[in-house]
Amino acid sequence: MLTIDHPPLNLFDQAMMESLRTQVAGISADCPRALVIRAEGRMTSAGVDVNLFSGLDSHQAAAMWQGLLDDLIQPIEQLPCPVIFAANGLTLTAAFEIALASDLILATPDAQFGLIERTVGLTPSMGGPQRLAERAGSGRARELIMTGATYDAATMAAWGVVNTVCDNIDEAATTLAHRLADGPTLAHAATKRLIAAWRTGSVALADELTPAVSGSLFETNDLKSAVANFLVDGPRHGTHYTAT
Repeated sequence: MLTIDHPPLNLFDQAMMESLRTQVAGISADCPRALVIRAEGRMTSAGVDVNLFSGLDSHQAAAMWQGLLDDLIQPIEQLPCPVIFAANGLTLTAAFEIALASDLILATPDAQFGLIERTVGLTPSMGGPQRLAERAGSGRARELIMTGATYDAATMAAWGVVNTVCDNIDEAATTLAHRLADGPTLAHAATKRLIAAWRTGSVALADELTPAVSGSLFETNDLKSAVANFLVDGPRHGTHYTAT
């Protein structure tokens, strides 16, 4: 469980960014079976502290964005375990971009999502445009970013950005995390690897990798024990996966 807790607005200031980078580095070094990213308070985040941008030249700004992509967004995306983002209330800019780097997004009915960087003459720069376009299509991504409007959870679900809208967000996210963590996490990692190949290349590239990626699972205890249990007890028998 990785919790954003920086009251009153959970703003992404320098301290928040550095703390998240440190936490994500630790998670990457000792990966759990599932990860939930959530927030304390009445909102996920009101966005980035604009003081971060004050006085930066183009080279400094480029280095800042590169560091956040290298140390925060991409490591979250590349974790071999399922990553669930629980959006509670307002979820703007950096928080929304972290959500888009996650595998699954859950949201409360009152959640509002926005990439509102246009208000300071900027485009989202932590991977938001491209990841939103992947989920919702390029036209919707242009609309959301260029208008700077906020959109409710129901709309985001209709666009394919949010996976589930639910009231008890922490309970729902935790339940889902346990369900996924109790499953074949090496198979989950393989799924993420194949989808990443499609995202960065093509269906053909994913097809090319599939035999080796899927074939390697036949050496795991996950698959061996699950197949054995299935043959004896059928599909209803629960299997305990060890990710070895």
